[in-house]
Amino acid sequence: MTEISLATHALVRNLDAQAVLTALNAVQADCARLVGGCVRDAVLGKLAHDIDIATQLAPDAVIDALRAASIKVVPTGLAHGTVTAIPAGKPVEVTTLRTDAATDGRYAEVVFTDDWLADAQRRDLTMNALYCDAQGRVFDPVGTGIDDAKAGRVRFVGDAETRVTEDYLRILRFFRFHAFYGKGALDPVALAACAAHQGGIARLSVERVWMELKRLLAASDPRVVLTAMAETGVLAAILPEAEGLEALQHLVEIENSLFLDPEALQRLMALLPRDPTRVAGLVSRLKLSSAEGDRLLAWAGDQTGVQSYLSAREVRRALYWMGTPLYLDRVRLAWAHDPEPRRTSQWRAMIALSSGFVAPRFPVTGEQVLAAGARPGPAIGYILRELERWWVENDFTEDEMGLVERLKALVQALG
Repeated sequence: MTEISLATHALVRNLDAQAVLTALNAVQADCARLVGGCVRDAVLGKLAHDIDIATQLAPDAVIDALRAASIKVVPTGLAHGTVTAIPAGKPVEVTTLRTDAATDGRYAEVVFTDDWLADAQRRDLTMNALYCDAQGRVFDPVGTGIDDAKAGRVRFVGDAETRVTEDYLRILRFFRFHAFYGKGALDPVALAACAAHQGGIARLSVERVWMELKRLLAASDPRVVLTAMAETGVLAAILPEAEGLEALQHLVEIENSLFLDPEALQRLMALLPRDPTRVAGLVSRLKLSSAEGDRLLAWAGDQTGVQSYLSAREVRRALYWMGTPLYLDRVRLAWAHDPEPRRTSQWRAMIALSSGFVAPRFPVTGEQVLAAGARPGPAIGYILRELERWWVENDFTEDEMGLVERLKALVQALG
């Protein structure tokens, strides 16, 4: 147990946490404690987001206690002892203390218990096996969780191989947590267990794999972790399309130099070949969302020539046809693949030119094409497209007479 800190004091004063803890502890003193990530973050002086609570009460007793306190409750996972309390604010997950009776590499059959240590020993990482009571006192049943969290040591609880084979998702969680909380080299015992059992990743749902990978790629600097994943074979197991880490390494440097927030999808692009067929296969295999898939496929399939020496006029043309989001994906990734440091200022200039760009409105309508003598039908669309291309090539000319003459020439050419 550790003394109350300002962070843990603030954590237990969270109104949602306070309401649920009060309702449960009214049935049995100190039977409910905050657990996991919210406690870890409080120990580290960080703002906690999701609130989870562990309790000695059985699920039915939890439901009765919450209802008695007029707190809405949803039985979201009774087989595993989990219900979701919905006080005035955010939902709070409440789970009965448990041990594993049997596991299959992903799911477990559980037995409920009132033993805090037994519950802690089935958790994945020592820094996540922390509990905090309603007074803000932190409990560390496995003995090293607090010190590991503060030192940035990401380690499995107990035997690493046992933890991994209980649930192969823990392999990906180990790497993700090191990317966010780890300091220095990755734990060698954990790495060895992950390498030895990376074949078990194939048993995970692709949705969970993508969720973990996306979270990892959003870390401020995932380069050390991704290198370790590549060396252990884990990266190839989840992302066989990955061609190397060099572009990703450079992209993170670019982000830092431009003070950009990490973009998981853009970092994924850095790992992939710009091959529409292979990217489409990845989008399908990992079941990416429509928005994610569309963005990746637009980047992979775009045929615009992107080089560091584009003129301002060529940049405006590219921005008009591509749109700013795709333009930035193409430029940043092209820069990430460019090994020549002397071109840095040119790439910077190309990105700067996109700032504030607003595509001008094409000034010609279908009615004007008809008024110029064009026949109704497909010819209208053809003339508009050709005229728009000419207008863009001439840097969005505002020469009204020139547009009129060009329109007349196109109409006459089509007879």
